[in-house]
Amino acid sequence: MKRRDFLAGVSAVGLSGCGVRARTSALSPPLPSYDAIPRIMPIRAHVDRIFRVTVCLRPFRAAGPRLDVERVADKTVVHNYGHGGSGWSLSWGSSGIAVEKAMAAGERDVAVIGCGALGLTSAILLQRAGAKVTIYAKERPPEVRSARATGSWTPDSRIALTNAVSADFPMLWEKMCRNSFHMYESYLGVAGNPVEWLDQYSLSDPSPAAAQAQTAEPAGALSFASYRNRVRDLTPRSQDLPPGSHPFPTKYARRNSNLTFNIAGYSRQLVNDFLVEGGRMEHIEFHSPSELSQLSQKVVINATGYGARALWKDESIVPVRGQIAWLIPQPEVNYGVQYKNVNILSRRDGIVVQDLGIGDVEGYNNADEEPDRAAAESAVRVVAELYGRMLAVPLR
Repeated sequence: MKRRDFLAGVSAVGLSGCGVRARTSALSPPLPSYDAIPRIMPIRAHVDRIFRVTVCLRPFRAAGPRLDVERVADKTVVHNYGHGGSGWSLSWGSSGIAVEKAMAAGERDVAVIGCGALGLTSAILLQRAGAKVTIYAKERPPEVRSARATGSWTPDSRIALTNAVSADFPMLWEKMCRNSFHMYESYLGVAGNPVEWLDQYSLSDPSPAAAQAQTAEPAGALSFASYRNRVRDLTPRSQDLPPGSHPFPTKYARRNSNLTFNIAGYSRQLVNDFLVEGGRMEHIEFHSPSELSQLSQKVVINATGYGARALWKDESIVPVRGQIAWLIPQPEVNYGVQYKNVNILSRRDGIVVQDLGIGDVEGYNNADEEPDRAAAESAVRVVAELYGRMLAVPLR
């Protein structure tokens, strides 16, 4: 590719137009034609394109999600919360377990508390099992905390601590993961693309091993469980990209493909599916389990997420703070990038820019939900720097 062709495509850092094609190199053969990098459309990474900054508190439990059954006065309560950073990813599988336990009580009029990822999927699966369902919630999408999630398929993100789970939890996790994944297959190609596959690129100047060492947890840090190897057959392996086969300016680049949730449209799809099947929603805020006595239903699924910490006085829930800067959507951008500890993901409802910090411990036990505008702008400037480097590197 000639330099003047590149400059015609990208006239300034972050300006959209023609995409960036892979550089050619006499030393590095290109990828096979069927694996070639598609045209990379640049992100307009200007701080004045940030249209909002959101904070989400992930509800982490060292022992993993709570899925037990409890009696509260005359109510049977099935818990379905505490999924850390894996709420959307495990929602269908986890809710399937909760629904099975709820239906075992023999009641066909069931209440769900909470209207986030776990509440909506629990309610829909209850309907499919033949139940009449009412959702009781203080907030609905897009106000719920799970609406502020990144939107990536991350089924074991802060799901548990290795030394705190039961012996059978890895197998239970795998069941939830596989069932959720196969349910998401049914949403591919649906109008509005609530779920879709995107290519994602991991970029670094140091070698991947050195980059990983730079972001490793400090000595004595928490050991978060990792189970991805149990489901390696579900997703394609990462692919190292040789120099000259891609347009990025870093020495090392790796590509994989991952499921992405366009949460604004996906949440709306779930709400509509629930209402179309005769579901009801009532606005209510509970302050203690004893207040469930006012419900007519005898069986309740508690899917309150981080809210369960206050409602159920569950001190096992630890908040893990995460912040996102949202850039104005660019329909022509259809990929994700990780670069210098910043995660960039193009969704239909905005371009997610998230500072990942250092390892999984970032944001741990931090319940501050106040957005940090300065940190958001700093992360966006990292994105701008990446595309600035793409423009400046001479083409061979």
